[in-house]
Amino acid sequence: MSYARSFTDLEVYKRSRALRREVFSLSKRFPKDEAWSLTSQWRRASRSIGAQIAEAWAKRRYTKHFISKLSDADGENLETQHWTIVAYDDGYITRDEAQHFGRLSKEVGKMLGEMMNNADTFCGGDFTSILREDPEDVLDFLNTEN
Repeated sequence: MSYARSFTDLEVYKRSRALRREVFSLSKRFPKDEAWSLTSQWRRASRSIGAQIAEAWAKRRYTKHFISKLSDADGENLETQHWTIVAYDDGYITRDEAQHFGRLSKEVGKMLGEMMNNADTFCGGDFTSILREDPEDVLDFLNTEN
């Protein structure tokens, strides 16, 4: 495994982005009366996974804070699973689609669990020179297909 210079380099972040994109795309077909309930809840939960991973990255100087933010990401991931079940129960997505989202979400959850269980490999040490991301890294990331 290569060293991650930014949260955007983390495979779990990339997978969470893919999950979020698919949730957003599929939920476009939900009825308008779900716009402020199921659609919004499912989208917000899936969006929050990546945001929590980014926050965890910023907290990696402190192992307990890092784990806490990853735990928040895991909670948002489980909420995403819940809204997937609701979408299926309410007939908005097929069984195959629900299973697909379930697999993606479980994959993200497994990666988050591994990161929490091995937090010391991400935390500690001297972060004084690498704690802040170079703005150019973000711009480079936005110019790539992920």
